[in-house]
Amino acid sequence: MKAIEILTQILELIAALAVAPLFLGWVNQCRAWLQNRRAPSIWLPYRGLRKLLSKDAVIAESASSLFRAAPYVVFGAMVVAAGIIPSMSARLPFTIAADAIALVGLLATARVFLSLAAMDIGTAFGTLGARREMMVGFLAEPALLMIIFVASMISASTALPIIAENLATQTLALYPSLAFTAIAFTLVLLAENARIPIDNPATHLELTMIHEAMVLEYSARHLALIEWAAALKLFNYACIGFALFIPWGISTGESSPVALLASIPLLAAKLTVTGAALALIETVSAKLRVFRAPEFLAVAFLFAVLGLLVHLLLGG
Repeated sequence: MKAIEILTQILELIAALAVAPLFLGWVNQCRAWLQNRRAPSIWLPYRGLRKLLSKDAVIAESASSLFRAAPYVVFGAMVVAAGIIPSMSARLPFTIAADAIALVGLLATARVFLSLAAMDIGTAFGTLGARREMMVGFLAEPALLMIIFVASMISASTALPIIAENLATQTLALYPSLAFTAIAFTLVLLAENARIPIDNPATHLELTMIHEAMVLEYSARHLALIEWAAALKLFNYACIGFALFIPWGISTGESSPVALLASIPLLAAKLTVTGAALALIETVSAKLRVFRAPEFLAVAFLFAVLGLLVHLLLGG
């Protein structure tokens, strides 16, 4: 293992931790602009994390050790996931330790621990949010796996860095299968990150909230870790999309400092456009009823299956 690859892995992890709140702030700012509202500062997520980390935690008397440990497990899972996903380089040491299927398992682990912690206190809101979150995850994970299978069949590998490297170095070609799976991935991204039309991250209404219902009992450093993990999850999903559908700009082959420096502005440009597009989708979409979420995710799974069938029948 070369020193440059280890350095690249460390830089990617640091970049993910540092840029994730900024990316979330950019999405919120674009959304406010599109809705003709006064936009919050793009640095607001950092200020929120700093404020929460400086406070003393208040924990319910009925809370078990699971409730206290869940924020650390969720945050750790998102950090490990960020180490598997190529954002600046495809030559990552973590590639040999886990593939894209294990990545889906990490995301599922974070969901399970957060849902269990929400039910641990025994409040009605926490149990309501946990049940809704598990319903969304149960429907979104098969669609995400199907999306990854299509890309892995094209690249003959389930490792996300290898998939990104193969797609980036191949001759420019149109893949109809990837077009279908890109639509499916967009729907899964919205559902998995509690965005409109599945959930509204800015609401605390009982009839609509999913993610917020699970974290109402958390405060201080525990809430800071959960909010940071949510921002990391959004960043990770964006980078998964870059690796699968627009891998150009990711450093491939023998990594070098020059190639890494060149990938940074390209990653920033991708995140800027993606954040604006995500805000646009949320602005023009209406919040769905909770019981319409299965239909939304069924459409995502259908597009993923269509992508798989197109690849098997047409080979593209």
